[in-house]
Amino acid sequence: MTSRDTPSPAATDAASPAGYRLGDREFETFRAMVLRDMGISLSAEKRALVAGRLMKRLRHFGLTSYQDYLALALDEKNEDERRVLLNLLTTNETHFFREDEHFGFLAKTVIPARSPSAVFRAWSAACSTGEEAYTIAMVLAEHIPASSWEVMGSDANDDVLSQARSGVYPISAREEIPEPYLKKYCLKGVRSQEGTLLIDPAFAAGIRFLQINLVKPLPVIGLFDVVFLRNVMIYFNRKTKREVLERIIPSLKPGGYLFVGHMESLMGIGVELRKAAPSVYRVP
Repeated sequence: MTSRDTPSPAATDAASPAGYRLGDREFETFRAMVLRDMGISLSAEKRALVAGRLMKRLRHFGLTSYQDYLALALDEKNEDERRVLLNLLTTNETHFFREDEHFGFLAKTVIPARSPSAVFRAWSAACSTGEEAYTIAMVLAEHIPASSWEVMGSDANDDVLSQARSGVYPISAREEIPEPYLKKYCLKGVRSQEGTLLIDPAFAAGIRFLQINLVKPLPVIGLFDVVFLRNVMIYFNRKTKREVLERIIPSLKPGGYLFVGHMESLMGIGVELRKAAPSVYRVP
């Protein structure tokens, strides 16, 4: 999620863009829902973000208060609206080749040491709108034959997964992708898709996207050589971080690598991983 300018945490309520007020009770209930269902701990500083993102739902339903929207979302008949609410409050911002030192490590250290007789499998475990998964795939495609690698992207938010599967991005995204990759794996949208960047459909067909909530038991997904779990654990409390890692680490092959965000650390979490590089860990 992306922070916006917020009032002091000591404030008792927050103004939305339309001047409505998000009171303490409603904010704490929204926070509890996100923590329970997604494992994400929203700080008090996220009050303005919550107010801003949910305002569009108040407008959609013609409601005049967050209290009314909360009542609607909690109604057992409105499971779909609760999904929309959670999606709005757990959308992460991402881009192609983010923290690109990781992709250099993947290309120069991990891939050369792979077993040439085995399929190399990579998992972008909180892929949001898919840029990370496609970036991993581009790097693998440069070094490994197409039949010898697989990339899976997953997220708990089905809205962002829909965009990931489409492979369609703003044309400004081309600035994030090195020119050789851009020419080989991307297309410029035309006619109805003018002004967009497309991942080449033939290339995108090799990347699989699944809806997976990391705070719940994982489905059967097999073992991976690398897992990218970047810029998501900053939203988890210590207990949830440990539980998520205890689910993910068994999905790594012996000697497999776990990549976390540059602002994240596994210190004090109590998991058996060896640090291989800054924000890169390896299964013993």
